[in-house]
Amino acid sequence: MALLPILCYPDPRLNTVAKPVAQFDAGLRSLVDDMLQTMYEAEGVGLAATQVNVHQRVVVIDTSETRNQPLVLINPQITWLSPERLKGEEGCLSVPGIYDGVERAVAVKAQAMDVKGQMQQIEAQGMLAVCIQHELDHLMGKVFVEYLSPLKRNRIKTKILKAQRSEDS
Repeated sequence: MALLPILCYPDPRLNTVAKPVAQFDAGLRSLVDDMLQTMYEAEGVGLAATQVNVHQRVVVIDTSETRNQPLVLINPQITWLSPERLKGEEGCLSVPGIYDGVERAVAVKAQAMDVKGQMQQIEAQGMLAVCIQHELDHLMGKVFVEYLSPLKRNRIKTKILKAQRSEDS
């Protein structure tokens, strides 16, 4: 297993739409293992392959308190969103240190394959539902800050670019 570098907003590669996974092989299992290690090391609850510059429809999530209940979603699709919505604070490993309110469906139903290509149905609410919506946005090339006002987005972009410049010097 290896730690993967996480792309930082406003990296344009974060806006790449991921392609469906076609091969359920050792390479996919290795990617999933590396993504899980990367997510746990970064203390995140979810990670989409897009965030590690792999543009395939792969997501790993673990919202458990014990951090030992990984959920792997290959070629995921949301099949139902609850009409009830709630605005909650979100953060993102690709937008370090930034948290802001995003409105999401309270509950979702989704389907996805596991690493062996077996279809699974997922019903989620609360934090897991938010996480699924957030990570699937990444697969569509969307970062959570794009839900914010242009003014907030520009402030975030400026703050992150300034932090990157000071790290580089």
